Amino acid sequence: MDTNRNEFVWVEKYRPRKIADCILPPDILSMFQEFVAQDSIPHMMLAGSAGTGKTTIARALCEELGCDYLLINGSEESGIDVLRTKIRDFASTVSLAGKAKVIILDEADYLNPNSTQPALRGFMEEFSRNCRFIFTCNYKNRIIPALHSRTTVIDFKLNKADRPKMASRFMKRIKEILTLEGITYDDMALVAILSKHFPDYRRVLNELQRYSTSGTINEGILANTGNLNMKELIQFLREKDFKKMRGWVVNNIDNDSSTIFRMLYDNLPVEGIQVPQLILILADYQYKASFVADAEINLVACLTEIMASCELSP
Repeated sequence: MDTNRNEFVWVEKYRPRKIADCILPPDILSMFQEFVAQDSIPHMMLAGSAGTGKTTIARALCEELGCDYLLINGSEESGIDVLRTKIRDFASTVSLAGKAKVIILDEADYLNPNSTQPALRGFMEEFSRNCRFIFTCNYKNRIIPALHSRTTVIDFKLNKADRPKMASRFMKRIKEILTLEGITYDDMALVAILSKHFPDYRRVLNELQRYSTSGTINEGILANTGNLNMKELIQFLREKDFKKMRGWVVNNIDNDSSTIFRMLYDNLPVEGIQVPQLILILADYQYKASFVADAEINLVACLTEIMASCELSP
């Protein structure tokens, strides 16, 4: 990674380096603290939505135990030849610290399930004596069973009981970051950003950094973090007005895509046999949203198919 860039990007600059500093549900945090206490890292699969700390805690675990580790992004380096060369070069040498080496395969659900993922099974067996593998993924169902069976699968799920405490801890953290950066802020503005994107920590920090360019984060940003106007969108879909629908998407594409799909699911007025058809459309495009190159085109395509396939009731 580019060191100068990391010093500028808050997500990297303030990434926790110790397990205790990671903001996670207590059961997950205690599990990783036990790994530290035992000075041991098993093969793991960390699964959960984007920005919830999977890669961060994997790196923190390696750094706290003093393990050499290699981070590979599966969405950028998915070719089997690249992986074979990188993994073999790293895993075939012994760590100078005398500890197991660790390969963190980030976004492993992007790796080809017919070629790359089966090859990883062989790598895990070949280098099992001195190397551990940690896979992170948003969708664990896209990882082949052979890798599931060789790893400890940890779901980064956040239950309702944990949400308030974790949100409070993260609010404290972002205030510390803003103070260190010399940014003044209004509590209500921070609450609005946190409420909109929590528990996606990465998105919250990226949004805060974006809004901080003026040196202050205040109530002026609240208009940008308001609720989606679904009634307006539904009317455009009902009237099959493509131009206005596309305009709505342009104005709202900055919102989290999973939130938009969920609100469509909860609010679109369809009846009878059209209900299962709508659900299948939303499920298809929500799945595609995790890896498409252009989120705007994906959402417009989804809404266009809804207009063509479903009649919305008044």
